[in-house]
Amino acid sequence: MDIPASIVAQVILMGHEIERAEGELRAFIEGMTEDARAELVAIYWIGRGSFEVEDWAEAVATARAEATTPTADYLLGSPHFADHLEAGAEAMGLDVAGAEDDLM
Repeated sequence: MDIPASIVAQVILMGHEIERAEGELRAFIEGMTEDARAELVAIYWIGRGSFEVEDWAEAVATARAEATTPTADYLLGSPHFADHLEAGAEAMGLDVAGAEDDLM
């Protein structure tokens, strides 16, 4: 996994404040590299239960192959996306709580 915990934490924080930060969040996600966006979606899917941690490579490959809409539209259109990202990051062993503290 190449996406830093701080990037995932930033998306989670803004996702929990979507009413105030939607524009900023959309710009932040779309400013990420294609690889980072695919990994973000894979983390979301793991948190949602669509993939297991051991299926990481498959989840990332699927995210790349199925990227037909902008990542921000996909994630923000998904119920509880920030909660699923948080669960996926935890399952993957990313210290997003520590990264969130650093961002605040």
